[in-house]
Amino acid sequence: MSPVAGTVGVGGGGRSVGGISSKDVASGMREAARALLAVLEPEQVRVLRAVPDRLDAPELREWTYLPGPRPGLGTEGLDERQREAVDALLATAHSAAGAELVRGAIEVERHRRAQLGPLGPDRYWVRLLGDPDGDEPWGWRMNGHHLAVHVLVTAAGIRVTPHFVGSEPARVGSGPRAGHRLLGPEEDLARQLVTSLHGTARASAVFAAVPPDDILTRADPFADPGLLPEGLPHDRLAPGQQRLLERLVRRYLDRAPAAYAQECWSDAVTRGLSTLSFAWAGGLAPGDRHYYCVRAPDFLIEYDNTQDDGNHAHSVWRHVRHDWGADLLRGHYTEQHA
Repeated sequence: MSPVAGTVGVGGGGRSVGGISSKDVASGMREAARALLAVLEPEQVRVLRAVPDRLDAPELREWTYLPGPRPGLGTEGLDERQREAVDALLATAHSAAGAELVRGAIEVERHRRAQLGPLGPDRYWVRLLGDPDGDEPWGWRMNGHHLAVHVLVTAAGIRVTPHFVGSEPARVGSGPRAGHRLLGPEEDLARQLVTSLHGTARASAVFAAVPPDDILTRADPFADPGLLPEGLPHDRLAPGQQRLLERLVRRYLDRAPAAYAQECWSDAVTRGLSTLSFAWAGGLAPGDRHYYCVRAPDFLIEYDNTQDDGNHAHSVWRHVRHDWGADLLRGHYTEQHA
C-alpha cells in the first residue's frame, strides 16, 4: 500500500507532506495558542496555564477518558469567541478528518447529555504547558469525557499521543443524526479483516469469545504493547488482508497532521510491517460486543464496543516512544546537560 499520497520531503523544516512540515504545524499551533490567550481574561489565563519545572514530570502523565473534572480551563464558561479560539487550537493537532472526528466526539457527547435532561454546557478542559512564545518545549491538552488530546511541541517536532476518542452511543439512535456512527470506519475495517480470516488464521486472531469490558491499557501513563494479546502477524495475512490491516492502522495515524502521520507510518515501514499484529475478541456480527487491537513494537491501537450492550465505543492510539513527547523531551534535556 502506498504510505500516503502527495509529495514527501525532508528539509530544514523537517518531514513535509504536500509542502506542509511539522515545523509549519508547530507554527500554526503557536499562533492558535497566542490567539486563545489574547481572548481570555487574566484569571482565565491563570487557570489555563501551568508552568511545571519539567514537561516530563510524572504528574503530567496522569489522564483519564472518564467523566469528571480535569486540571485546566473549563470550556463551559467560555463565550463564543473564546470557544472558537479553543476549537482552532484543537484543529491544529489534527488532519481535517481528525479534526472532524474530535468535533464529532463532542457532538455525540452533547446528544448523550440531551437524552438525560436539559442540555448543559460542554465540559472539557484545556491546559497550556509552558510558553508558546519561548524557545523551550511547550504543549497543551484538551480533555473531557471520551476525548483526550495531548500535544508536545519542540524545535525538533510535535507529538500528539496518547490520543483517545470515544462515542456514547456508538450509533446515534434518535434525533437529526440518527444512525450516525462516529467510529464506524474504525469498527468496519477491523470487522472486514477478521471475517475474511479462516481456519488457523482466525484462531490466531480471535483470542476470546467474550471481549474485555474496556481497552486493556486503560489510562496507563506508559504505553505497553505487552499488555495486548499477540494476535495474528501481518505476514500471515493474504495480500488483500494485509492492505486492510494497513488501512486500519492508517485510519488512526491519519488523525494527526499529515507530516507527523507520515513520520509514524514511515517508521513502521522501516521496522517492517511484519511486526504488526491484529487481535479480536467477541462477536463478529454488527451489534455484537467486541474488541480489537493492533500491536507493534513502537505503537498500539485499541478499540472496544462492549458497554451499553455494544453501543458505547472507545478508541485509543498510543506510542511507546512518543507518548507525552517523551523522546523529544529526553533529547532536549540531554542536550541541556551535555
